[in-house]
Amino acid sequence: MSDPVPLTTDHGQVASATPPAPGRARRRFGDRGLAVTFISPALLLLLAMSVFPLLWALYLSFTDYSATRGGPAHFVGLENYIAILTSAQVHLRALTTLVYVVGAVALQTVLGFSIAYLIARRTHGRGVLTTLFLVPMMLSPVVVGLFWRFMLDAQFGVINSMLGSLGLGQVEWLTQQRTALLSLIVVDTWQWTPFIMLIALAGLTAVPKYLYEAASIDRASEWFRFRTITLPLVWPLLLIAVLFRAIEAFRLFDLVYILTNGGPGVSTETLSFHVYKVGFLGFNTGTASAYGILMVLIVIVLTQLYLRYLNKLKEG
Repeated sequence: MSDPVPLTTDHGQVASATPPAPGRARRRFGDRGLAVTFISPALLLLLAMSVFPLLWALYLSFTDYSATRGGPAHFVGLENYIAILTSAQVHLRALTTLVYVVGAVALQTVLGFSIAYLIARRTHGRGVLTTLFLVPMMLSPVVVGLFWRFMLDAQFGVINSMLGSLGLGQVEWLTQQRTALLSLIVVDTWQWTPFIMLIALAGLTAVPKYLYEAASIDRASEWFRFRTITLPLVWPLLLIAVLFRAIEAFRLFDLVYILTNGGPGVSTETLSFHVYKVGFLGFNTGTASAYGILMVLIVIVLTQLYLRYLNKLKEG
């Protein structure tokens, strides 16, 4: 049997055509199998905890299944979806959710960017200020809700005590339709403004210093530097923060449950809280599953449109 013919490369070097040793191939296959062995349990757990519930909810959304009623579920087709989309109550909850999302996210964006801009201009104490502002975001939403429920209490709350000391009247913050939704927006803003501030601060610190130095040499005004340098460079990162906050605000549940329980009446009943009432108080599991699927579809569609806008902004 003849020896393997050597191959000459472009650089004149001789490369052997001998196949890799069997031991090396077995070792490579063994490493790959070991990696699959370690990854498989986590992957299977992830699929069981996320993909399977989603598929099961999708199936239940086409049935009249109830968690408290015995017997098998009956296929009803699109009846649950049609009932939801044509319900005036659902339209009212959707409007409430929209007002809450727009109001809370807009207020958080303005305050968060303003605080980040002021902190970024400081040279001393920046780390301490950033840490202090991040404290509300580190608290549990349930703790925040209980904390603010006591503060906004009509009789014994700190807010009304301060208003009384200033000679102003008492306000029914959580029991009046005019102020209940506003109170939710204020509490959510207090907790999640640091999230916007943190991302905006990261963007502000990443702006190249030589741009400001060139603007100073040209004697550009502070407003001109903010409008032509700071805002255009930070704006894409700020829009991503707005996207994350809008998704979180859209599925708000915990603050509503702790502060107002959807009241007074249904003035603060968001879509997520309404799904909770339908599924866990009314035990209409099939209808609640249809609600959840529709909310997921809404978030996916709006997110895709938003990301397309971000891509166009990046290309521009």
